[in-house]
Amino acid sequence: MVRWICAAVLMASALLGQMAAQQPKETKKAPATGAAASGVDIPIPNIPYTKFVLPNGLTVLVHEDHKAPIVAVNTWYHVGSKNEKPGKTGFAHLFEHLMFSGSDNFNHTYLNAMENIGATNLNGTTNNDRTNYFENVPTSMLDYALFAESDRMGHLLGVLDQKKLDLQRGVVQNEKRQGENQPYGVVEEIMATNTYPVEHPYSWTVIGSMKDLDAASMNDVQEWFKTYYGPNNVTVVLAGDITPEVAKEKVAKYYGEIPPGPPIAKQEAWPAKRSGTHRGWVQDRVPQARLYRVWNVPEFGSPEEALLDLAAQVLGQGKTSRLYKRLVYKDQIATSATSSDDTNEIAGQFDFTLTANPGGDLSKVEKAADEELQNFLKNGPTATELQLAKTQILGRYARIVERIGGFGGKSDLLARCQTFTRNPDCYKVYLTRIKAATPAAVKKAANDWLSDGDYVLEVHPYPTDLKTEGKLDRSKEPGLGEPMSLKLPELEKATLSNGLKVVLAERHSAPVVNFTLMVDSGYSADPQAAPGTASFEQRMLEEGTPTRDSLKIGEELESLSANFNAGANLDWSLVSINTLKSTMNKSLDVYADLILHPAFPQKEFDRLKKERLAAIKREKVTPQAMALRVVPGLLYGKGHPYAVPFTGTGTEESVGKMTREDLAKFHDTWFKPNNATLLVVGDATMAEIKPRLEALFASWKPGNVPKRTVPVVDEPSKDVVYLVDRPGSGQSVIFGAQLAPPRNDPDSLALQLVNDIFGGKFSSRINMDLREDKHWSYGVFSALPSARGQRPYISISPVQTDKTKEAMAELVQQYNDVVGPKPITEEELKDEQANATLSLPGSFETAQQLAGAYGTILQYGLPEDYFNTFTQKTMAMTPASANEIAKKYIQPQHLIWVVVGDMSKVEAGIRELNLGEVHRIDADGNPVQ
Repeated sequence: MVRWICAAVLMASALLGQMAAQQPKETKKAPATGAAASGVDIPIPNIPYTKFVLPNGLTVLVHEDHKAPIVAVNTWYHVGSKNEKPGKTGFAHLFEHLMFSGSDNFNHTYLNAMENIGATNLNGTTNNDRTNYFENVPTSMLDYALFAESDRMGHLLGVLDQKKLDLQRGVVQNEKRQGENQPYGVVEEIMATNTYPVEHPYSWTVIGSMKDLDAASMNDVQEWFKTYYGPNNVTVVLAGDITPEVAKEKVAKYYGEIPPGPPIAKQEAWPAKRSGTHRGWVQDRVPQARLYRVWNVPEFGSPEEALLDLAAQVLGQGKTSRLYKRLVYKDQIATSATSSDDTNEIAGQFDFTLTANPGGDLSKVEKAADEELQNFLKNGPTATELQLAKTQILGRYARIVERIGGFGGKSDLLARCQTFTRNPDCYKVYLTRIKAATPAAVKKAANDWLSDGDYVLEVHPYPTDLKTEGKLDRSKEPGLGEPMSLKLPELEKATLSNGLKVVLAERHSAPVVNFTLMVDSGYSADPQAAPGTASFEQRMLEEGTPTRDSLKIGEELESLSANFNAGANLDWSLVSINTLKSTMNKSLDVYADLILHPAFPQKEFDRLKKERLAAIKREKVTPQAMALRVVPGLLYGKGHPYAVPFTGTGTEESVGKMTREDLAKFHDTWFKPNNATLLVVGDATMAEIKPRLEALFASWKPGNVPKRTVPVVDEPSKDVVYLVDRPGSGQSVIFGAQLAPPRNDPDSLALQLVNDIFGGKFSSRINMDLREDKHWSYGVFSALPSARGQRPYISISPVQTDKTKEAMAELVQQYNDVVGPKPITEEELKDEQANATLSLPGSFETAQQLAGAYGTILQYGLPEDYFNTFTQKTMAMTPASANEIAKKYIQPQHLIWVVVGDMSKVEAGIRELNLGEVHRIDADGNPVQ
């Protein structure tokens, strides 16, 4: 089901995620053979910590991890939307935004200040039960971060004014519009109001209502802060390059003077179990019918949580699940069928989410899913199913030890356990229950809660010994640290006897190994008449070999807790597997088989072809995807190898004509060992993996591959505007597109820094203008995706419909200003240099992150020391050189503008701007008269 959790930062990776390697519909994990039957022994992870409580009630957890000079600061305030009152919904989330607006002694835009000291994994979120703020900072910047975090905890109200409240109110309302503007965006509010009784604190959404947001006042702000933001209602976790002794000294220094807040009423568990069946019906602008089915179940930390999580895994998680095998694979009446068990502090919800085929009969989908549920309730899971489910859950937790901060890192796990259960080790209790679960216990829990409810309020005395200690001089901020040295693992190289190049980067801090096969092909290798071939071929790799069928592959990978992905970008086809060290050899058996012996079975091809055509239909009603489909042809011109939908899915015409033989031919043509590189990152050595790879790939023979070129394209002679109608849109999405030099161009690094200033980060010019100053948007950005040839340089601006004309005018002005009357300033460059260099250490925590960095180096021919020399080259830039780059590559008079929105409301205003020729086109890029 949909569950809205807001992030205070719009991540510019939204575009990059769509243009990078296309991921399969489900994460593959692979046959119920001996591994599944006997079970892989995955130990419960241990995250050591030191806990102490300040005299003012602040709870602090410290975890040491010295693999990199960074520290995660994770602050959890035990307050969320369930603490609101009817008529004031959405306030917890609105206040989260206000916390980024500056405080009495740290009166900076918080995100800008943190970016400037190199913070990574920087964000703030709100859900039903808590509000958290987190960032990973270089060790040398920890004092600065703690000063900032503690100042907004203890000294916020002096600088909050009506202007800041109105600004953030507008940003939040645009966030709400942006969510509701997506397919199925109407579901969230309908679900909340119809699954919980009116008085239940989960009966309204986290984002709240427009009416309530409009009514929020400064008095509400002050009362909320004074009530819930005291240190005795907070858990702070420091994880990374720090000791408990240092942490205690610093936390006492910065937080010790903050007075505690008042006593707070807290809810106990209230699952609000329902009886009977209640049905609702709604329409939305979507291409496929979808059914949600929800049961209210026990809360986080309950004994039933682990059992219901296992039930959800068996019923509806991945290709081995019963719902997938029945509805998607066997009956082929749905394109997706999932179940999940979502637990919050006082209650949880178990749900089915079932998406019918386009034009399909939703009643048949519902009936088939119910049959699977009734069979499960009658017989429970099999021993093999239960073991696979346990392996998947234990494997996910085993990977947590790679990351100290951000969503799902070690600090996040400790904070959640402490906040909701007062036991930082609660995850061990949960995983112990997972390991001990039996088929009978899972069956009973499912019958107790999924077959077809008492509120108790406890009052505890308020501690009388809470007090503050000392007085911190907050008139001066701590001095800033310097960029810290970065030394990534060296690359070790070898070549197998068949010509396959192997590149290894060792890292032994976690028992995880990542393998990425990079094949020189990608979207640009698609036959001109068949866009989408490369990504479809990659999607089919996991669907069968001569010895493994599709379901067997999923079962085998799941039994090994191995994650398989195959996708493509403009220039490369990428096949990766992330495996635990203990299951690496068996995982590689599957990995090699999928690469060398894809069978492209006809029945799987027919099924996935239907799914792909459905996916294309969804893209053609999703605002940003609509633009990403038409921009390439307008930017590069017909016939260019990059003139394909940047989503990678192809067109309805090309996919409709595609055959399994086309995919097999593509694979045979490009997948040659002499046309590929295998990148290995993690807990492995060349001595152990090379002999293994030689044996696995001995039958893979080299051969000739077609030669490819990427023609150079001229910029358009003048601006051109293209309009795509999406009736009823609550927002318009404005794309500004131009060409930029290849990724390995000597100016590429400098251009990326210039782009960050213009539109590549939160504090960029265009985001500060349209989000922070005008609050017309939840966030805008610009991006430079990597490519071997000329890269697309695109700005993406989702704005409220009634400000479309004004927003385009602002964007045009920003493009002209940066190369004209308002060049990049010394201060802007200095801030970006600090952000770009100081954030580096936090960008290489996991094996997958490191593989992504080295993959970029290898795919685009960058120097091997690119990241180790990045700081030196970045700091060498001057305002003069930055503005020279801006003038050279940002082309305000040669842009292709694409606007997706309700043309009945915005077209006239766009034409009044006189930006250039205006053309109406449809979702396929064809002219509309």
